[in-house]
Parts: sequence; structure tokens; C-alpha cells
Amino acid sequence: MKLAVCAKGEGLKAEVDQRFGRCPFFVVVDTKNKGVVESLSNENAEAAGGAGPQAAQLLAGRDIEAVVLGNVGPNAVEALRAANIKVYSGVTGTVEDTLEKFLEGSLKLVSEATVSSHSGMRK
Repeated sequence: MKLAVCAKGEGLKAEVDQRFGRCPFFVVVDTKNKGVVESLSNENAEAAGGAGPQAAQLLAGRDIEAVVLGNVGPNAVEALRAANIKVYSGVTGTVEDTLEKFLEGSLKLVSEATVSSHSGMRK
């Protein structure tokens, strides 16, 4: 499975980012071999508006099956649902730490927004 983790940098050792649409990177990992597929720069992080839905489209174009994040707004969660991307919360520490928690099954599957619109604009 291809899993995207919201991160502040590239690779497994990168610190995770609590924001979805405004995180600087998505570290995409293959859950079978625990290897990095790519560290994808989030070109929508600085968008004036619509960063969440645009980030969802970016991931959908890469055949991502699930994303692990801290928080997600209502428009982004709808865009992720429309793209059939599962949403899990519980990012902590590094991308590697979060991957291990995902593989253990200790992350929470999210079906609703966890924050209001535009909350990711505040750092």
C-alpha cells in the first residue's frame, strides 16, 4: 500500500507536520517494504486558498491509498473521500515513527474534519 505522511522534510527521519494542506512535504512510503517511494513537495502549501483540496488532488494523482495527518479541514476531507483515500490521524515524531504506528494498527481512521476551514493557515 502507498501511504503518504504529512512531513516538514524529506525521508523517513523527517519530523511530521500536523497540517494536511499546508505541510511542506508528503513522504510516500510502501507499507510492505517500509521504504520511501518519494518525498513529494507540496506545491499547494502556500496557496492563497483551497490548499487542502489541491493537496488531495496531488495525492490522488500518485495512486496514494491512505494519508496520515494531524488535522484535516472539511473541504480537504471531502476531497480525500472523493479520491478514495483513507485518512488516519496520529502523526507524531518522525515519519518512521508514524509508519510503525500505522503498521501496528494504532492510528485512528478519520471520517470527519478535525478542524475548521482555514485553520492550517496558522503555523
